[in-house]
Amino acid sequence: MIVKIVILFLVAMGVLAMFGKLRFPGQQRLNSAKCPKCGRFRIGKGPCSCGKGQGK
Repeated sequence: MIVKIVILFLVAMGVLAMFGKLRFPGQQRLNSAKCPKCGRFRIGKGPCSCGKGQGK
């Protein structure tokens, strides 16, 4: 009985790992919204508050 539970748990973890590797829509837009220098998210189209990142 314990072996069945362990096997089901490992299968469930494998399925979750496969779904975790999927690329979600909008991921590229989220990555481009970060400041290239400090890594913080920029809000709006202006430059980052650190003064080093370029706005769009």
